[in-house]
Amino acid sequence: MPLIVVTTSPRVAPGLLSPQAWRALTAGPVHTADPGHPALPYLAEAGVEVVVVTPDPASWARRAVTETVVWLDATEEQMRGFGHAALALETPPEIEVIPGSYDLPGARVLDLVSVMDRLRTECPWDRKQTHASLVPYLIEEAYEVQHSVESGDLDALREELGDVLLQVAFHSRVAEHFDIDDVAAGIVDKLVRRHPHVFSDVSAETADEVNANWEAIKAAERSSSGKSSVDGVPTGQPALSLAAQLIKRADRSGVPESLAHAVGQGVARELFDLVHRALEAGLDPEAELRAAALTYRDRIVAWENR
Repeated sequence: MPLIVVTTSPRVAPGLLSPQAWRALTAGPVHTADPGHPALPYLAEAGVEVVVVTPDPASWARRAVTETVVWLDATEEQMRGFGHAALALETPPEIEVIPGSYDLPGARVLDLVSVMDRLRTECPWDRKQTHASLVPYLIEEAYEVQHSVESGDLDALREELGDVLLQVAFHSRVAEHFDIDDVAAGIVDKLVRRHPHVFSDVSAETADEVNANWEAIKAAERSSSGKSSVDGVPTGQPALSLAAQLIKRADRSGVPESLAHAVGQGVARELFDLVHRALEAGLDPEAELRAAALTYRDRIVAWENR
């Protein structure tokens, strides 16, 4: 006879169980050590009796030799206890684990939302934060993501992306007029709207065609809202990338190139002209200068360690 352990995910609505799990739960008496298990009301409604007991691995292993024992969501410690107890018997019972529900991709984001909600409620530091006070952390984490990508450290990248995701969850929790579901819904709507070659009947066979469609849709959205082509360009970004983004926006919108001539004075004009020249050559001026700066940094380190 087997000892059957039915597992469930706390991130899936209780009661949504696989057919295999329902068959196991109706095969015999069901036991659990968790009196507050969220599936209990649904199982009771379905006529499944669940007995809350204190787990004694040795006795349950012995029972499973002669009868089917069904256990609802054993902990890792309890599973180890069942396994050790079963192996200690002359005729060990079979232990079968049946997944009752599975986490869907993105399910752990629900954990983040739950943790963030508790921190905002119970932690004095988290409770006092505002959108403005959190901005430096978001910028810092974005730079740390860039550093981990440049260094090729994938473990660091995973961690830093988590830090960025925390900032999204934090701002969404701080907000009074929207929540993280509104944030997710907004970006989902935008992605669907700007990918008609995926979600509609528009044809786009190459990355360039996809980009052209994207820019055309953005331009139509700005036009219908009465916004300028440069509305939404973040002016707080580094000046080099700011100039490049403004030039690219202007070029896509058909702004006369003459407007870019003689911008600023002295070094400012020279820098702006260099940005223009870099874009005309198909280069990212921010990336080019960054690469040169990092090369210079490496030379300094080598010189100091000579």
